[in-house]
Amino acid sequence: QVQLVESGGGLVQPGGSLRLSCDASGSIFSINTMGWYRQAPEKQRELVAVITRGGNTNYADSVKGRFTISRDNAKKTVYLQMNSLKPEDTAVYYCNFKAGVYEYNYWGQGTQVTVSS
Repeated sequence: QVQLVESGGGLVQPGGSLRLSCDASGSIFSINTMGWYRQAPEKQRELVAVITRGGNTNYADSVKGRFTISRDNAKKTVYLQMNSLKPEDTAVYYCNFKAGVYEYNYWGQGTQVTVSS
């Protein structure tokens, strides 16, 4: 059974930094896109950043220049470095892997990020 486990969330002051990690365990192969999404209270889940197997990245406009996504294919891990955090970045952050020919979606359980003074 495949599991994605996020870590690195927490409480940080505005302007601070956090680094999220997401590790995959179990039989997951041919991982194509890895990504991070977030969901704030009473809002829909939204894309934060994605990275392809080849290393191409895409970011939400709201995080460009502040967040950096990276991946380690050998470790089946994706990272999200978040700098210059703002209160509006507060949300539950979920990692997502798309794998296989049919791009099956795998989701983590989420990690809370709270930006507050």
